[in-house]
Formats: sequence, C-alpha cells, structure tokens
Amino acid sequence: MAFWQTYYTPTSIDETLRLLAEHGPAARVVAGGTDLLVELRQGTRKAEVLIDVSRVGGLDGITAEGNALRLGPLVSHSRLVASRLVSEHAFPLAQAAWSIGGPQIRNQGTLGGNLVTASPANDTIPPLLALGATVVLRSLYATRQVALADFYRGVRKVDMAPEEMVVEVRLPLLAADERGIFLKLGLRRAQAISVVNAAVVLRVEGGEVQGARIALGSVAPTVIRAAAAEEALLGSALTEDAVAQAAELAALAAAPIDDIRAGADYRRQVVRVLVRRALTALAEGEERAGFPAQPPLLWGRTDGRFPRLAGRTICHRAQGDEPIECNVNGENHIVRGANGKSLLQMLRDDLGLVGSKEGCNEGECGACTVWLDGIAVLACLVPAPRAHGTRIVTVEGLAQGDALHPLQQAFVDEGAVQCGYCIPGFIMSGAKLLEELPHPSREQILYAISGNLCRCTGYHKIVRAVERAAETSS
Repeated sequence: MAFWQTYYTPTSIDETLRLLAEHGPAARVVAGGTDLLVELRQGTRKAEVLIDVSRVGGLDGITAEGNALRLGPLVSHSRLVASRLVSEHAFPLAQAAWSIGGPQIRNQGTLGGNLVTASPANDTIPPLLALGATVVLRSLYATRQVALADFYRGVRKVDMAPEEMVVEVRLPLLAADERGIFLKLGLRRAQAISVVNAAVVLRVEGGEVQGARIALGSVAPTVIRAAAAEEALLGSALTEDAVAQAAELAALAAAPIDDIRAGADYRRQVVRVLVRRALTALAEGEERAGFPAQPPLLWGRTDGRFPRLAGRTICHRAQGDEPIECNVNGENHIVRGANGKSLLQMLRDDLGLVGSKEGCNEGECGACTVWLDGIAVLACLVPAPRAHGTRIVTVEGLAQGDALHPLQQAFVDEGAVQCGYCIPGFIMSGAKLLEELPHPSREQILYAISGNLCRCTGYHKIVRAVERAAETSS
C-alpha cells in the first residue's frame, strides 16, 4: 500500500517552492523521513504528494557570519554533532543532536524536520529556543523570519503556510561569558523519546548570573521557557540554595500530561532534577562532561552529506512505471513498480536481497541498516524513489568473492549469532564503524551499535566480534 501518490525529487529551492505552490496542502516536504514516514504509516499525517528535498543544494550549510550561526534545514543530527562551529558556539545543540535516536537516525534526520514536526518532546527545539534562534521561511512570493518562540502555535502546529518551507535557522553565537547545556531523560540510553528535556544558557559576570534562559520540553503543548526561574537567578551566584530555588520554580512552570512514557507528577520532579543538574554542571564548569571526543558517526569516509542532484525535477508516481535506477552492491539496476514502496521493500521484494530485515518498520531496531551513498541509514525509513541515482550496499554486498568481510568472519568465529534476525543490521553498523575508526574503543563500539536491537540479548558476543575484527585488521 502506497502512502503517497506522487513523489517529486527537485534539484533546486526555486523548483521546490514552485511545487509547494502548485500542490498546496496536499504536499509535504520530506528530507530524512524519520518522522514523516512513520506518521504516514500510522495515519497521523496524510500527503498525496511528497517533495523530497534531500538532494537540493544550498540547504545543508553550517556557517558562522559575524555574530550569527547559520544552519541549513538539511543539516543532519550527525553533522551537528561533528561540527566544530556548533560545538564551540552552540554546544547545547550539539548535545541535543547527540541524544537523538541512534547513529542511523542521526544520519537521516534533519534539523529542519525536527523543528517542523513540532513535537514538544523533540530534542533540538529547547536548545535552539534557549539560544535565541530564528527560523527563515520562504515561498515563491516572500521571505520572512520568525523567532522560534513565535513559531509554535500548539502541539505539532507551526506558523508556516502550506506553500512555505524552512530555508535556514539562525542563532546568535554564544558569547565569551555565556555557557550552555542540554539534558534529557529517556526510558533507555538510546533510541528514546524524551520524557523531559531541558536546555539552560547562562551569562555569568563576576561570579553572578547576568542572563539566564531555561527551555523545557515534553512538559507542555509546546516547548516553554521557565521565566520565573530565569528571573530568580539574575544577580545571584550559583549557590546550592539559588540552584534549588530555580529548579523548584522551573518545575512550577511545567504543565505536563500523563501519557504512556510518564505521569505528570513524575515529569515535574524530573524537571527539578534536570534543571538542578544543569545549573550545577554549569557552576562547576562540567557541562561538556560525557560528550564524546570522537563519536562514531557511521558515515565512513564521507562528510555525512548525501550527494546533490542536478538537472530537471524527477517524478515517480506510486502507480506509475517510472524507473528507479540505482547501483546495489556494485551492480546497476532499473526497478519498475516500486515507486510507492520503501527502500527496504524494494530491496527484498523487487531485487531479492532479503538480508536486510523488517523488524519494526519504524526505525527502532536497526535490522534494516544499509549504506546509502556510503552512509548508514535505515531502509524502512527511506522511500524507494529516494534511491534513484544512488549507490546502495546491503549485507549481501560486504563479502569479497568467496571471502567474508572480516566482521562477518569474526561473527562466525565468536559465535555472535543467536536467532540471527538482527545480525545483518549489526554487521552493517559494525563494518561502517571499522571503516571510519579501524581501532575503536569498546565505548565507541557501544555507541555505534546503539541503533541496533538484539532481542536475544546477545550483545556481549556481538561487541566481542567487532573487537576481534578490529584486532584482525591490525
């Protein structure tokens, strides 16, 4: 069953805006697809037309100009983590990006998508709100800027017309006397939606707080500022009493709901804890503790950006016969009849490559991990037309002739297989890690496979297999 009728792949911003103006509310922009594809399958969003901007040039920049950081909407969460500019001048945003999903989700998901999806639990919104971000919107007719604080109108509602798209996010650079931090609580260490998240930015002069911005997520219909807590901090040192008072006032600002992840009372208590921890870390200069110095990104030898396209807009109709032309495991393929499918379905049903598994179909388990233009992604969250003009590697393509990939051999030698259903995904993640970091630490291995789930709990052998492959390649 197709969840869209027409799939456009434009190659310019102007062409994207023309398509938005033509199709209006029937169209949705898609880039990473990590939220939208799940919502389309669940029926919480509908779209007759998808406009894929993932390969439009000019939308993935990370630049500093004057006192502003300028971020394109196609900047992936992984690139936010890896960016020196973001780490130096907007560190809470880098922390938030690192907390999102697992490596494959971070490679696919984009800053613009996270903002426009507008969930109050989305992790990039609180740091951008605390950092004073502005959203730049364009249509065929005008360009306008909206302060992020005014962009959200309610749960999953934004101040953006159907014919508009986000073309840039701007935020002031943190000043020399400013520091910030982002913290979240999820129900597991990775792949977790925030129960509560918080971003705090302080300006401290002479040991006293001269400016404070505290943003809280997943505790109200939209991300909110804790104004009373901010005001209470002004003019005071970050003493234990001042921190406790601010944490209490922040908890009072929250208006959470009871849902499947947590109750309202629990969320208020978590706000107290997170704000206290954040302020304490800033007072002690420990806000960067725990942020990895060399995080595994699973983008191998690429720079984390998917190649851009040139030429005319490509159109694939769900019931049409337009070809999807791609290279899979070193062989060129022309696939017809897959325009309404996911990449995972196309690989399995049309190309007979059944190594990639459907575990959850929501981006939660990693069993469908493949490499798209050298970057690890989840095939269940990639529309098949997105594969047009790309190079794909599946687990079937790792072996060289009769010789297994070193990691495949290590899985055999270590007995790192139980039911085996999740193993192709683990191998694809692990092999990309070894390409990127030939001698990873155990911590880096754990980070790298955090987007993959083993239902048999065979993690020890899996980790040992990655270590063995690294040792073998020494």
